[in-house]
Amino acid sequence: MIEGRITRINGPILEAEGLGRCGLYDVVEAGEKGVVGEIIRTKGDVATVQIYEDNTGMKIGETIKSVERPLSVFLGPGLIGQIYDGIQRPLRGIFSASGSYVPAGVKIPPLDTDRRWHFVPAASKGDSCAPGTLLGTFQETDSIVHRLIAPPTVSASATIGTIVAEGDYAIEETLVTTADGEQIPSVQYWPVRTPRPYRSKLPVSEPLITGQRVIDILFPISKGGTAAIPGGFGTGKTMTQHAVAKWCDADVIVYIGCGERGNEMTDVLREFPEIVDPRTGRSLMERTILIANTSNMPVAAREVSIYTGVTLAEYYRDMGYHVAIMADSTSRWAEALRELSGRLEEMPAEEGFPAYLPTRLAEFYERGGRVQTQMGDLGSITIIGAVSPPGGDFSEPVTQHTKRFIRCFWALDRDLANARHYPAISWLESYSEYAEEVQQWWEEREITWMNIRRETMEILQKEDRLQQIVKLIGPDALPDNQRIILLVADMIKNGFLQQNAFDDIDMYSVPEKQVEILRLIVSYYHRADKAIQMGATIPTIRELSSTASLVRLKSTVPNDDLTAIKEAGQTMLREFGEIERRYAR
Repeated sequence: MIEGRITRINGPILEAEGLGRCGLYDVVEAGEKGVVGEIIRTKGDVATVQIYEDNTGMKIGETIKSVERPLSVFLGPGLIGQIYDGIQRPLRGIFSASGSYVPAGVKIPPLDTDRRWHFVPAASKGDSCAPGTLLGTFQETDSIVHRLIAPPTVSASATIGTIVAEGDYAIEETLVTTADGEQIPSVQYWPVRTPRPYRSKLPVSEPLITGQRVIDILFPISKGGTAAIPGGFGTGKTMTQHAVAKWCDADVIVYIGCGERGNEMTDVLREFPEIVDPRTGRSLMERTILIANTSNMPVAAREVSIYTGVTLAEYYRDMGYHVAIMADSTSRWAEALRELSGRLEEMPAEEGFPAYLPTRLAEFYERGGRVQTQMGDLGSITIIGAVSPPGGDFSEPVTQHTKRFIRCFWALDRDLANARHYPAISWLESYSEYAEEVQQWWEEREITWMNIRRETMEILQKEDRLQQIVKLIGPDALPDNQRIILLVADMIKNGFLQQNAFDDIDMYSVPEKQVEILRLIVSYYHRADKAIQMGATIPTIRELSSTASLVRLKSTVPNDDLTAIKEAGQTMLREFGEIERRYAR
């Protein structure tokens, strides 16, 4: 270790002499307690250090040591189901050792070094050991098979010298030795600021099915896509991310609580183990990793927490899994950048944020994507970041810069949230650039999704324009062919877009159910418009039993039995047929 001496303390920012031979972003242990930090600037023999723990009581002159490697995460079997802080310290282990508070300088291994995992080799002596080669597997949870692949650091021409037989091994035991003598255990370190390599980046083509109708139908996101959820306080950003994390069809979920309230992470910890994954029938925690860096934790660790989370996601992507990252919230992360930048006395840009804020946002979101891994499989990372603009002002810097690097924008509306319409995603301000790219996926399943989506958006846009007139003269002054637009738009809002997270049926909708319900409502609109042209009145149409039954389908029809939707459609056709016969005379 290279040792130095602390010469200046400014909150979590230190200056130390004697570290001139250290590399940028090397990890240090500072003071008597050995709190963890990172070198972020060097000048001559003096290094500027960013501390990731509470350094209250630290004094000038205390020793600081460099471990001579960048800030890295420990990757291996046992990550799934864990809850870490921003620098990958296991919070459950800390609680067992120290109670409810995280003491400065505490050091507990991120993974259980004593636990033995059952290893099944997938290669033999003499086989290739190039980066990405599948060497063997562990059954990490009942839902996830952990694949041991040759790390990116081995030579492309390496071959296997020895490989252990099937059996139980601790994570630090050598499982494979190359012909050149390099040892490969089941764990590895990887720098959090360095993206893990892959063969090639591929275009996106498959939607991430979330079970949330407003997202899947109107504003879809693809596997490997990027999305932002901006909204003011109380509009439901965290609720929306929780819903997506619970029900999306990603293989692995990485949930990053970055600067949010502790009770929100507590809700995740309590709810996720009890939620049954609709695909596997097992606990959701069997495919989830939690990163908790709450608002009362050191601000510097907030800045690194999203890098920790995305590195863990890349590790499972390299195994051929589809990973979804929930970052809540990138605004709190940007605020950490602003605070640290101020302590470093850097020139501020818009609203005090550092000038490199767009670069850091781009670096984060660009680590998402759909790729061909070094193993040759397909894997993806979908990044969904919440943004908390002060006062719900979408023109502030974090929201505006985020929009430059994402292709899906789920804008939350305060009026919808106040009306208890959840998810409070505005159908007028939101957009998705993935619609055309995922269209083929729907067509391969013989689902005419795009036409239904387009007609629905047209109805909602017409209704918005009519609302301007309604505010002036009232709805009764409109002709019936316009009043029917208001009626159908309300049916779409209440019977389709609004979703109850506490209803056992309505909390999650399969794609087939989503499209069939919306197709019925759009068909209702066409038949009602035809009936009005024949002379029928709005009260006559409103009194039809179909008008109320279509709105209730979302919470009365289970996902595994859609016959009730067909029956509702037949009833609707019969009722409109009677109206048409009546007015055709």
